[in-house]
Amino acid sequence: MQVKPLNDQELIACYLNGDERAFEELLIRHKQKIYTSIYLFVKDQSLAEDIFQEVFIKIIDTLRKGKYNHEGKFVQWAMRISYNMCVDYFRRSKRRPKVSPTETFDIFDVLQTTEANAEQTIIRSQTHDKIRRLVDMLPPEQREVVILRHYADMSFKEISQLTRVSINTALGRMRYALINIRKMIEEKEVSLQ
Repeated sequence: MQVKPLNDQELIACYLNGDERAFEELLIRHKQKIYTSIYLFVKDQSLAEDIFQEVFIKIIDTLRKGKYNHEGKFVQWAMRISYNMCVDYFRRSKRRPKVSPTETFDIFDVLQTTEANAEQTIIRSQTHDKIRRLVDMLPPEQREVVILRHYADMSFKEISQLTRVSINTALGRMRYALINIRKMIEEKEVSLQ
């Protein structure tokens, strides 16, 4: 008989009852999504790791103080904390996030590909670089929605809750982002092939 894994709320309850492994399971379950979204905002591996640690320290602190409510999903709550910490970082440093790869990490490296041809791989890499540059040229609200939707794999409902705008606003920002990217491709005569 296969044992059904505990859901997030059950893991939180176990953790609050003294089971440290329950929190470890919660961390393992959501680490990749939360870390990746932080990294895509700050574009610096060590800074992303620092913010990620701060996020989980805040989560532990909130859980231990009994201030976590069960209304939403744990991952949405954790993503909101990470998003707010990234926003705070940029407010303090007056920097804006960029969508660009570093020497050590590129989101496209973790995507599955069936291409075996070296030429196709080069073309694909160049295409991703062009798209990242176009995304980076978008207004901040549009860039944010693109990052959260396509890089952090969040639903529009999750994006609207995280950014505290309506679903229609989030959808509108994505629509305008796509329109602006198309316009930039036409104006700059960018070939994605």
